[in-house]
Amino acid sequence: MKIDRARVLLTGAAGGIGQAMAERLRAAGAQVLGVGRQAASGAFAPSDWVQADLLDPTGRDAVLAAAAHWQPNVVVQAAGLPGFGRVGTLDATQLQRLLELNLLVPMLLTQALLPQLLAQPRAQLVFVGSALGSIGLPGFSAYGATKAGLLRYAEALRRELADTPVRVQWLAPRATRTGFNNDAVEAYNARTGTASDAPEEVADALLRLIESEAAERTLGFPERLGVRLNPLLGAAMDGNFAAHRQALNALDALHGSPSSPPVSPALTPRGTP
Repeated sequence: MKIDRARVLLTGAAGGIGQAMAERLRAAGAQVLGVGRQAASGAFAPSDWVQADLLDPTGRDAVLAAAAHWQPNVVVQAAGLPGFGRVGTLDATQLQRLLELNLLVPMLLTQALLPQLLAQPRAQLVFVGSALGSIGLPGFSAYGATKAGLLRYAEALRRELADTPVRVQWLAPRATRTGFNNDAVEAYNARTGTASDAPEEVADALLRLIESEAAERTLGFPERLGVRLNPLLGAAMDGNFAAHRQALNALDALHGSPSSPPVSPALTPRGTP
């Protein structure tokens, strides 16, 4: 799809990655309708914004009503919550919110928006996931599980809709330099030598993905290699994550207790690890 013909509905548009995506898309000629929990700000006019809590059915209904009027031909689902810490450090409420916003909400929105997209001559549905959806990383068990589920949903949907006008795509960023990562995650990334990208790089990757209509794109090396090898090697890869276990131990020693940074209450993404 030519970007100047794209009418993009973008969830998570208030976050660091979301803002960068909106700016990059608009600069390339696309029209963008943003969705976020807060009121419109920055580059968004009120007419180009839907203020909605996606965990609330009323908020999702507001998005669907706006989409019915606005008629997007590209939907980018980028809203999400972070989740970092050893297994057991996220309480039941945090886990439920994580699973709902990162996995259930995109599925519900997809079901509701799909009839509109199928009515378009050509449309695209982009899920913004994470490299951690393909690689189980110590400290990100719950977060990675939500992204793994979303990846399989997108993959199955892509195959299901192969004979329709709708192209389903998956964008998997690696660590991104935004406020999505709290101090504990930044310390973990520093100890493990994890490379990161600027949000503008993720936005550029989204633009290329939409234009190419490719099925999947993972950012960064060695993350792209890991995404390919992990399903093939499985447990044989376990030894490659010793540094990540040690980083968790170091954080425990530093804080005197198991690492359990709080999950941000924000409902829009600011970066994805």
